[in-house]
Amino acid sequence: MSALPVPVQPSDADILIRRDHDGVATLTLNRPKQYNALSEAMLVALQAALDAIAIDPSVRVVVLAAEGPAFCAGHDLKEMRADPRHERIAALFSRCSRVMQTLTALPQPVIARVHGLATAAGLQLVAQCDLAVAVDSARFAASGINLGLFCSTPSVPLVRNVPRKQAMEMLMTGDFIDAATALERGLVNRSVPAEALDAEVAKLAASIRAKPREIVAMGKALFYRQIEAGLCAAYDDASTVMACNFVHADASEGVTAFVEKRKPDWR
Repeated sequence: MSALPVPVQPSDADILIRRDHDGVATLTLNRPKQYNALSEAMLVALQAALDAIAIDPSVRVVVLAAEGPAFCAGHDLKEMRADPRHERIAALFSRCSRVMQTLTALPQPVIARVHGLATAAGLQLVAQCDLAVAVDSARFAASGINLGLFCSTPSVPLVRNVPRKQAMEMLMTGDFIDAATALERGLVNRSVPAEALDAEVAKLAASIRAKPREIVAMGKALFYRQIEAGLCAAYDDASTVMACNFVHADASEGVTAFVEKRKPDWR
């Protein structure tokens, strides 16, 4: 997918904040007054940050977080309404789709830290991340249908997370589901009280960070490839990756450490 260059105004400098600590890069959506709506500038900033992280070997895990009362309320409809030309709207959705696909292509696992409401493209963002931890008060909706806008692009990751009939109900009704239901349906991995959110995200990140970086990247790439393939092709791909994995130095160390009953010393 080709890049869509857009000049970023100086006022956009702080709409996405990156903080790195102990191998974890946290990207924080910072448009709290707009409920972290995905403006064009936000999508540009996200793409740039993800591209930089993809080639940064010091980053082992990515956390996607947000400021304010909401995680993300979707696209910036006021911005879109101000210039509703078809070619501009098509370019915007193309840009958003590229960001979503980059989350999957990223070698590092991405954890969504969902502290509040996630609707439409915000729901899409949660579904597109590899993992998600939500507060028990979070709510989720494919709410576009309530405005006469079927959540077509959010439906892509949604149906890859949630069973079909439950996904279709969300898309057709726009009704909210709570965090407990999101957990039950597989949209999020964990639902915790607000005061435990950061600790739970950190715990999950630490567990991944303790594993060998190259093997995690190899496994993530295979995971998504095989989902989209037929059964035979998926097994062929998985068998090839498994064989390559087994002869990798990290796997050799892991097996040896298991046999010797000690903790592995990853490279």
